[in-house]
Amino acid sequence: MSALLFIGGRVFGGAEAVAVTNGRIAAVGDRAAVLSELSGQAFDVVDLDGRALVPGLQDAHIHPVSGALERLRCDLTPWHAKADYLAAVAAYPGDGWITGGGWSMAAFPGGLPHRDDLDTVAPDRPVFLPNRDHHSAWVNSRALLIAGIDRDTPDPADGRIERDAAGEPTGVLHEGAMDLITGLLPADTAEDYDRALVEAQRYLFSLGVTGWQDAIVGAYAGTRDQFDTYMQADAAGVLRARVTGALWWDRGGDETQIAAFESRRALARHGRFRATAVKIMQDGVAENFTAAMLDPYVGQGGHCGQSNVDPARLRDYVTLLDAAGFGVHFHAIGDRAVRECLDAVETARGHRAVEAGRGGASGARHHLAHLQVVHPDDVPRFAALDVTANIQALWATHHEQNDTLCVPFFGPERAGWQYPFGSIARTGGRLAAGSDWPVTTPDPWWAIHVAVHRTEPPVSGEADWPTSQVPMLPREALSLEQALTAYTLGSAYVNGTDDETGSITVGKAADLVVLDRDPFEPGAALYETRADLVFVDGDVVHER
Repeated sequence: MSALLFIGGRVFGGAEAVAVTNGRIAAVGDRAAVLSELSGQAFDVVDLDGRALVPGLQDAHIHPVSGALERLRCDLTPWHAKADYLAAVAAYPGDGWITGGGWSMAAFPGGLPHRDDLDTVAPDRPVFLPNRDHHSAWVNSRALLIAGIDRDTPDPADGRIERDAAGEPTGVLHEGAMDLITGLLPADTAEDYDRALVEAQRYLFSLGVTGWQDAIVGAYAGTRDQFDTYMQADAAGVLRARVTGALWWDRGGDETQIAAFESRRALARHGRFRATAVKIMQDGVAENFTAAMLDPYVGQGGHCGQSNVDPARLRDYVTLLDAAGFGVHFHAIGDRAVRECLDAVETARGHRAVEAGRGGASGARHHLAHLQVVHPDDVPRFAALDVTANIQALWATHHEQNDTLCVPFFGPERAGWQYPFGSIARTGGRLAAGSDWPVTTPDPWWAIHVAVHRTEPPVSGEADWPTSQVPMLPREALSLEQALTAYTLGSAYVNGTDDETGSITVGKAADLVVLDRDPFEPGAALYETRADLVFVDGDVVHER
């Protein structure tokens, strides 16, 4: 492995030059001092030529195996209209189940497609297509028949079957209702998942993403458990990215799950894959009224959404997980879910303080993902409780789905509490960043554009929506430095890899990205930024 010298451009964090030896950052500073560190050894020069050098970006909330599988099947993500979705379904080869997904709720009145449309293009093949956020699925009559779902089928406790005025299923299944069908789908094989992980890693490296937190490691909504996929890829040397797995908390289970989590953590603790987090999905999403709200949705008969885990039990579980040293990765969309999760951490922190007096300690790093609606009273609690805000910045715009399926049902006051990233930062809160791919693109520079401008990237599929270029709550915008830090050191922190990665610091691993430009130049089109060279441990893993 040759030593490397990076010169001639902006180094994020401030320096003239960076030296890498034996896969680690050996020197950072002015050119003469860095050259002296390389004295007596051969090295290759990487001339930045006015471009920027940044740490490897890390995605703190992503589903890469699912994302890659979706790309390889009936992938609806490139389109935004019903006609295009139906054409893709009609053209899908084979004669068995049609799976894949990625449809946008904004393409349908009220966000709800209908089984009749699928029946016209796939009358004899069962169809199961999750939407982009994977909280609902669109199915046809054949799939409903195979699953035995009819007007008499009760809603599961953690989900809902969408029905028409006569009580008949319309072909949309929300949350846990998807599981009425997922057990009937053709089983993915271990080989399918192996190929998907390789493809996901290749794709993410091409975007400058060198590490991530897989937000669900476990069986969920028809996906198989990826734990063995990661372990085998790590053992075989195929996994080059640094991955933290968030082990899936079965919301129908209890604290007895923790023993199994501890066993998994012990198996995955020293390689490229570490299982040091636990994922708790506390609510659903606002578009289908399953996000947990403190006050009712407007015009929905007093409905306030659903808490997937009883708040009192949540406090008990988080206290136990905290004591066991697990970082809890919460899904929290609605303001009630956010408060319930913060309350649970507050209880755990209080218990930890008592235990610390007895010599106990916990290195748990808790974080709340999504944060669509946060009550102003809860904003300063992120800093006070040392809870990281895990932001999916790409969602914080006036896009059609939010403007038509969320804002009218929040009302004007709550609509002003959406995605309060700037407020959390101003009150001292730490930010991490992720994409939730395949819900939205894993391209970090699209998300960074939105974090800074609070408008849609002009080339996105949502850019033709009339208000897409009107900043959404511009007071909540971040600086470019804040947004990039969230995608590097902030995500490294929640991933538990900040001792090794996340900043261009002497002694850390040389996970580095040479961008195709200097994004800090005035007027830079952030959404167009690309990765020219990507290094992991000083080795090139992507070259554009």
